[in-house]
Amino acid sequence: MTDTLLHPPLRLDRRARQRRPWWWCAGWAGCAGWAGLFPLLSPLGPHRAWGALAAAGYLLAAAVALLPRGGRWAGGPGRAARVALGGAVLLPLAVLVVAGAGQSEVAVLVRAGDLLLTHGSPYLDAPAGPGEVTPYLPGMALFGLPHALLRRTLPGAERALGDPRLWCAAAFLAALWGTWRTRSARPRGQARGRALRTGRGWGRWTLPGRLSERTGAETNAGTGAVALLASPPVALALAASGVDLPLTGLLCLALALGAARRPTGAGLALAAAGALKWTAWPAVAVVVALLAVTAGRRAALRCAGFAVGGTALLVGPWLLRAPGVPAGQVFAFPLGRGAWPTPAASPLPGRLLADLGPAGWGAAVGLLLLGGAAVALSLLLRPPRCAVAAADRLAAGLALAFLLAPAGRFGYLALPLFLSVFVRLAARHRAD
Repeated sequence: MTDTLLHPPLRLDRRARQRRPWWWCAGWAGCAGWAGLFPLLSPLGPHRAWGALAAAGYLLAAAVALLPRGGRWAGGPGRAARVALGGAVLLPLAVLVVAGAGQSEVAVLVRAGDLLLTHGSPYLDAPAGPGEVTPYLPGMALFGLPHALLRRTLPGAERALGDPRLWCAAAFLAALWGTWRTRSARPRGQARGRALRTGRGWGRWTLPGRLSERTGAETNAGTGAVALLASPPVALALAASGVDLPLTGLLCLALALGAARRPTGAGLALAAAGALKWTAWPAVAVVVALLAVTAGRRAALRCAGFAVGGTALLVGPWLLRAPGVPAGQVFAFPLGRGAWPTPAASPLPGRLLADLGPAGWGAAVGLLLLGGAAVALSLLLRPPRCAVAAADRLAAGLALAFLLAPAGRFGYLALPLFLSVFVRLAARHRAD
């Protein structure tokens, strides 16, 4: 009887199961249509190249999704997701790296790594234009170091092996692997079955093992994770830029470690993310709130200490060396208050307000601070109790910040979306 309550029989509609290949086919066909717009509309050469290659990869994935699973030419959702990953990520990434084509952020990381190796600082004291600005915290320069080192030791190899996109992707995938492998902690004072029903620990949307085994490969969490990595926003970032991916992976890892009641690891992951971009700093409050309600005040304080102290140790020396230089490039330039306009100029609400003049810029910043205060208040009144809830809260805060910032891009919204979806998939995987 108890086993029946914990693992209720699952009744899948046979027609729904038969429709699932068509759903996957339609999804990949939609991705092909999205990618196919880039060669027609994008002014950036790397985006056009990615769109042409990825559209073909997505169309092939759509065809594979309809193939039967048995036989020599097996298909199905899992095989289709892997085909999409190869056609929309691996092939375009290889082509763009060999051609030396990428977004401007790749050149920024290359220059920052060279400056760090040569002068000990990734920032130019007097940049001559927006192309010489480094709008990242010092940790991002580490992804440009392999290029600088290989250029000095193995000339010619830096183009293929030292490309920052490869190292950003490696850090991103390593953090995701750590997230995937992190085991959730059993909530204090609760049995395993009750934890699953009440939604504590990793995530309230997890399913018991027997239940998830009956759902078949269509609902496999691993297939969903591969499909997410092959989705157009993530695939384009992996192939053409990569600068936001290490931050995204580290935030997922910090949430996983927080849900597993490992405050030291969560704090170190937050410190590493905080040394890359200051947009990671709001995650400290979310993970600390999660630990405070699930592991106690002492664990929350330990996480906060490692996160804040680690970020200060990693970032402080460069900020103290010449405070005005990184402040102007890291903070003022991305917010549209630098000496030159930022290229991040998508018509989001904050940007439209900032274009109205000083009063509009002040209104955008005021709304941004008000949104941050609302998220902080929600953490005090209703702190998250599982990784999924924490990821949703952090995703909502980041999405609000990107929408209301005086300067931003539509692509920034992929970060909160990925956080929310991947943490759900990892929670489901850990419950299997």
